[in-house]
Amino acid sequence: MLRLASSWVWDFWIADDGDRYHLFFLKASRALLDPDRRHWRATIGHATSTDLTTWTEHADAVIPDDSPAFDDLSTWTGSVVRDDNGTWRMFYTAVSRAEGGLNQRISSVVSDDLFTWSREPDRQILEPDARWYETAETRKWPDQAWRDPWVFRDQHNWHMLITARANHGDPDNRGVIGHATSPDLTHWTVQPPLSEPGAGFGHIEVVQTAIVDGTPVGLFSCLGPELAHDRHAEDPVGGVWAVPADSLAGPFRLADAYRLTDERLYVGRLVQDRAGQWQILAFRNDDENGGWVGEITDPQPVRWVDGRLAIEVTSHDAKERIYVER
Repeated sequence: MLRLASSWVWDFWIADDGDRYHLFFLKASRALLDPDRRHWRATIGHATSTDLTTWTEHADAVIPDDSPAFDDLSTWTGSVVRDDNGTWRMFYTAVSRAEGGLNQRISSVVSDDLFTWSREPDRQILEPDARWYETAETRKWPDQAWRDPWVFRDQHNWHMLITARANHGDPDNRGVIGHATSPDLTHWTVQPPLSEPGAGFGHIEVVQTAIVDGTPVGLFSCLGPELAHDRHAEDPVGGVWAVPADSLAGPFRLADAYRLTDERLYVGRLVQDRAGQWQILAFRNDDENGGWVGEITDPQPVRWVDGRLAIEVTSHDAKERIYVER
């Protein structure tokens, strides 16, 4: 697993250069003492591995920009893709000091080697379109939800899936999968959401899609306190969720979502190992006593069981077994 002596780590995403896996993750100093303080001090860390288990840490990939800037407070969760010219592009969430972190935006940095990243002077800053989404001015939520970009190519277009909230419906039940498209990774157009509000989630965090053994599936995370009232009353436990999908770009039937883990694990990520087996990694959110942990797990294989994605628990450690949803 990845556990840093000096920093907590949490949300993460993976890029594969064909030789090494590159893990990018949110990190903040343990000297803060209170993990609730970590969000406004987050940078994007970097580590590499050949087996998804043993990691070598490198210098941080992205840190907040100099003020004043739209990303001068914290840099949050994103994803990495490679364009047709071989340039890597990392999309990430940004918040600013001037707005106290209220307005979440999405932008990108570029790299030739996945180690050194640069901000382009004319890069696009993507914001929610009020025709479909809550904004800072219309929100019924603590902040403007517009974060966690997951970018992939599907046929001729690039797609971005986004943690967002619809601009209508019950205030605690507006979580949707936001959507934007691009022909070239640099010019993006915000589109209507790929799911409907009212499915039982206040927000749909850290979305990922993958085709696992021929079947498309989406993953997202939502903690118990962010579940909508009716879903919470039925079952108050959050965690990592899987959702049926017609394709990598949805549409997504959030009402049919089911838990893969309880909330001691969060932000599940699917990745193929070198043997072609699909694995899931997540970060350890809470321990058995409800205390914050802040480290990333070893991979566990996944497979389909009766039409649902399931985690194969291979460890003999009984403590690990309780994380998996049965």
